[in-house]
Amino acid sequence: MEKHTPGPGPAHDAVDAIIDQWAAVRPDLETLPMAVFGRIYRLAAAMRGRVEKAYAPYGMGLGEFDVLGTLRRSGEPYTLSPRELAATLMITTGGMTGRLDKLEKAGLLSRSPDPNDRRGLRVTLGEDARELVDQAVGAGLAQQRAALESALTEEEAEQLAGLLRKLLATTA
Repeated sequence: MEKHTPGPGPAHDAVDAIIDQWAAVRPDLETLPMAVFGRIYRLAAAMRGRVEKAYAPYGMGLGEFDVLGTLRRSGEPYTLSPRELAATLMITTGGMTGRLDKLEKAGLLSRSPDPNDRRGLRVTLGEDARELVDQAVGAGLAQQRAALESALTEEEAEQLAGLLRKLLATTA
């Protein structure tokens, strides 16, 4: 890879400013990775905030939505083990326990003994939570769609999704 120089798009953003600073003190650095990942990190943080606001009217944050959404998209009977949930969400089982406690207390899910494993539990999405999650996912997607449509054509968004999939496949 060669040295990065800003390409087409907005004239100059915060990531370009950081790259310019590095270029001034370390002109030998190849900064294209910083240009890509710096923007991915900033975009993820900005979208996290927008989606979090979209979920707030439904009484949940991202963490709660992740659990409820995972149960919802698992299909009938909307039941998984805490271990399956933790693996899907890439959090520790300890972190999962805290989320499950909060959601169970709110009546959005229930825990019951696993009939196939005396030591295990099953987590089931509550009836009322199903509609709540369906509304929340729509609100979150609306925020994401608005962000995409404000800057990219549908073709560009599809191309970006494909490029990010390709990059993720080699780094995950």
